[in-house]
Amino acid sequence: MRLSYVYIAILVLSIGCSQNPKKETADEKLITYVNPFIGTDGPGNTYPGATTPFGMVQLSPDIGIPGWDRIAGYYYQDSIISGFSHTHLTGTGAGDLYDILVMPTNSRFSDRIEQNNYKPFSHFNHNHEGASPGYYWVNLLDYGIKAEMTATSRVGVHRYTFPKDESSQIHVDLGYTLNWDKPTGTFIKVVNDSILQGHRMSTGWARNQKVFFEMHFSKPFTSYKIDDNGKENNSKIVLNYTTDEGEQIIVKTGLSSVSYETAGKAIKQEANTGFNQIKRNAEAIWEKELQKIKIVSNDVDKKNIFYTMLYQSMLAPTLYSDSNGEYKAANDTEGKYKIGKDSVAKALGYNRYDTFSLWDTFRAAHPLYTIIQPDKVPDMVKSLLAHYKETDVLPVWSMQGSETNMMIGYHAVPVIVDAYFKGFQFDFDLAYKACKESAMVNERQIDVYKERGFIPVDEHHENWSVSKTMEYAYDDWCVAMFAKDLGKQEDYEYFLKRSENWKNLYNSKRSWLQPKDMDGKFIEPFLPKEYSPYFCESNAWHYYWYVPQDITGLIEKTGGEERFEQKLDSMFSYAPSPEDKLPVFSTGMIGQYAHGNEPSHHVAYLYNYLNQPSKAQKLVREILENQYKNEPNGHCGNEDCGQMSSWYILSSLGFYPVNPAQGVYDLGIPLFKEASVQVANGKTFTVSADGLEENQFVQRVSLNGNELKRSYITHQEIMNGGTLVFTMTNDSKLADKNQLKTPEVNKIYN
Repeated sequence: MRLSYVYIAILVLSIGCSQNPKKETADEKLITYVNPFIGTDGPGNTYPGATTPFGMVQLSPDIGIPGWDRIAGYYYQDSIISGFSHTHLTGTGAGDLYDILVMPTNSRFSDRIEQNNYKPFSHFNHNHEGASPGYYWVNLLDYGIKAEMTATSRVGVHRYTFPKDESSQIHVDLGYTLNWDKPTGTFIKVVNDSILQGHRMSTGWARNQKVFFEMHFSKPFTSYKIDDNGKENNSKIVLNYTTDEGEQIIVKTGLSSVSYETAGKAIKQEANTGFNQIKRNAEAIWEKELQKIKIVSNDVDKKNIFYTMLYQSMLAPTLYSDSNGEYKAANDTEGKYKIGKDSVAKALGYNRYDTFSLWDTFRAAHPLYTIIQPDKVPDMVKSLLAHYKETDVLPVWSMQGSETNMMIGYHAVPVIVDAYFKGFQFDFDLAYKACKESAMVNERQIDVYKERGFIPVDEHHENWSVSKTMEYAYDDWCVAMFAKDLGKQEDYEYFLKRSENWKNLYNSKRSWLQPKDMDGKFIEPFLPKEYSPYFCESNAWHYYWYVPQDITGLIEKTGGEERFEQKLDSMFSYAPSPEDKLPVFSTGMIGQYAHGNEPSHHVAYLYNYLNQPSKAQKLVREILENQYKNEPNGHCGNEDCGQMSSWYILSSLGFYPVNPAQGVYDLGIPLFKEASVQVANGKTFTVSADGLEENQFVQRVSLNGNELKRSYITHQEIMNGGTLVFTMTNDSKLADKNQLKTPEVNKIYN
């Protein structure tokens, strides 16, 4: 059941503005192809506002009304804006952040509504709104005010163009709260008639979040009023101005998790020029990032999608440390961790990042970063290790110096192990210690998993017993490979054995991975397509295929290649019936396959392991062309901090990491006739497809003129640069003729 909405009139106008054909030129700006509104409608949960790649600031409009559709603060179908806040999550299912709401007003309009908690608001429409990388603008129609946003890494910059009015105002609201977010302490200080300082402490998904800010105004305010309604968590200030027609006021807001002073320093270091120059700088940064992959295509719509996906792949993780390296250490209000709740840590020689949606991003986003973000990968790994040093465990899903413990697995492990084998530099001994200890804690039912070799069903509403067992087993394989390479033979054997724990839930009589009770008996009755507490946001169909560390073993358990192929065929043909009750995350359906949620993302490529690459190619092309659209409802599911977009980028290039820590990418089918990827040391890796437009299958693949007799390419081969050529055919038998070999299991390619 896909989420769908009817808004054709608005959609046509929006798409019409973003799809004007462009002639390709040598100096073509790729930022013109990015459509930040993709995912702002439907289940995507993205935001359209201004940010920089992996930046601390996400300055974006807030509708001001709570709900699932407005998790990112903005929802394309709405018609009001209640202000612009400085922090947002991209494409998640978690309603948090929305720090420091700013809203300009004047005497033209004073209506209030209960739905947005009686905050100031204005109507708007999409004919008077636009967005591009590093820039957002909208006309606040009720006030006649044009609002523009841009950003640096740590500074949000507003420009408001006012009409003539003696009662123009700028509201700064720290008590503003939405969805899961709740302020616990707020403070505003008027430094002078042009500078404010303050902080907003909050709790929600991220506990004990702290945001300090300094705010500079280009025009002094004539007077002000601070109003907290007698509550420490509801501070707000109204700044009064008299404005002339067309007068502009620029507001610069520096952020820090440590102090007002460092927030102010960010303004002086990063935003000490005018709005237009800051905007140009942000655009230049984005352009440089987008130029890392150049595609050749006559289809403007596909170019819009590709470069928007590349853009969205770089919205998380987000910068967390100040320019001097300081940041609030990972902790919680209960003082659970060894570092006190008010401690300040320091990243020495690297940038500290957070917002690690690891259950999603370990699959494709982090492998993509190892190709196009080699300078940032060590910093991301060091950030994961910093979290470990502060909490004694690697993060599960962390943001703003807080462990949310959302989702399952310990998927910082494959991210670290993948980076290690790909040659990135960090403290290997510390990294191994962090991986091993995170796999040995007694939290999140890992104690039960260690004791029994599986997690049994219990009364918890999100028991997720099968999913946890499967994902822990994969992470165990990653630890085993790390241990083996470091010469830790005993650990290698222990974790390799644990990586086989998925077999303990295999019911050979039914050929399903099935939950067991406390006595080790399979739960009956059992309906594989049912969404039950035994599977994490999925069902038995989705998780059956999640053994990337031992696909050969799964094929054997299933009864051999023929039986495995039959079951895999059924995955994509056994459609839900009309009476089936599907949850919100089951979107992008092809049979039981759900591209809108991450556990399914590798499944189409499993046909490679059956010497049936033509079936993988057909499905991958179908997903690329049907599950991503150049429209607000363009994501078939939550974008999830870069995972959904990274799947598209890698798959459209013709390869994807089924096992994201193995150092290989399974070959699929390219979407473009040519794509050039900038890799390290000034090298270029080019992918081309001969006969792409008139053919739908791959007959053969050659690397640097040599035909590949295998269905994968290694990471090192990509980073060496060169040319990968797909020769296309319309004959599926020719596509399968070469009987390409798949990667060996239990082996790392480095």
